[in-house]
Amino acid sequence: MRTTGIAMLMATALSSTAAAATAPAATEPEMERLAARFEQVLRRVHADYVDAVPGERLVEAAIEGMLASLDPHSVFLDQAAAQAQQERTSGKFGGIGIKVAPDEGGLRILAPIDGGPAARAGLRGGDLVTRIDGEPVGDAGLAETTRRIRGQVGTRVTLTVLRDGPGAPGSFDVTLTRAVVRASSVTHRVEGTVGYIRIHSFDAQAQRGLDKAVAAIGAELGGRLPDGYVLDLRDNPGGLVRQAVSVADSFLEAGTIVSIRARDAAPRVHEAQPGDISHGLPLAVLINGGSASSSEIVTGALQDHGRAIVLGTRSFGKGSVQTVASLGDWGAVKLTTARYYTPSGRSIHAVGIEPDVEVPPDRGTGSDDRQLAHALALVRTGPVMASAMAGP
Repeated sequence: MRTTGIAMLMATALSSTAAAATAPAATEPEMERLAARFEQVLRRVHADYVDAVPGERLVEAAIEGMLASLDPHSVFLDQAAAQAQQERTSGKFGGIGIKVAPDEGGLRILAPIDGGPAARAGLRGGDLVTRIDGEPVGDAGLAETTRRIRGQVGTRVTLTVLRDGPGAPGSFDVTLTRAVVRASSVTHRVEGTVGYIRIHSFDAQAQRGLDKAVAAIGAELGGRLPDGYVLDLRDNPGGLVRQAVSVADSFLEAGTIVSIRARDAAPRVHEAQPGDISHGLPLAVLINGGSASSSEIVTGALQDHGRAIVLGTRSFGKGSVQTVASLGDWGAVKLTTARYYTPSGRSIHAVGIEPDVEVPPDRGTGSDDRQLAHALALVRTGPVMASAMAGP
């Protein structure tokens, strides 16, 4: 085993985490001493452990343990995980454009992504994928089946699809050419006279999606402004901080959006620029226990400035920022490097954001959305909402 090379990889990981933390890096002699200590244990395990274990796997396990000892959000990403992370944050990937879930006997298509290869081929929500390139889906997990469907842009994949119902063709094959698929992170609709905008994640397309949603709502209302907007951030796990800052800025004319504080570094303060995409109209924000990280940046900024009334239930409470440091073709380290604070100086880490109006979710099996109904009512009342936002 080339332990010197693996120890160098370990030292690279250690130096990467130090650099990502923006703190003074350890001295070179100190790094060499730490790497030598690790290599001593690595040699012993490799030589004497009862079973042979690949050296690189030992290093990965050691790094995983090191990062896990810090917090739940600091992790080692192998090459595949690092690539998947990049795809999630970029909002685009090579595939056929379907949202899926495991189902008995195959993979159920929840919905095709607009403009993707699957949508153009006529695949529908409810279709069941039973084979991929002739091989049964079987009991393979979601990660494995997704890997088989995705691939290099321009290559082909053949799906065997089962479609039930009157007049349905039953089982048929469809061959699709993989392409770069842009997953929409923002959806919208008009609810009477109120614009409803849901941001599913803060990927690289979030601000662009918000701009398009506001424009589309205006067009659907014949160029007339809505009575206000509902911004739905429920079950939004977060994403890119710069996108969260941009989205919050879209509804603010001035003031601090968020301050980000790292170890031994001056706080980075993001300030709003003039211009409110919603023209100062009433605004309600919906959150729940699945609203985290970047969702809480936006919610905290709008709440602290009295720009929006927040409804729903307490948010998740992830007030930390992660930085991904590449390790080349070996993978990446995702490390907590800072915490963020709302304009009033609140750290909501492990605490969450309390809504101004607590509205429990629907517990029944009906399709009525009690939280959304409450938000729409507040937006439509206008003056009532303004007084609620003013606070005591």
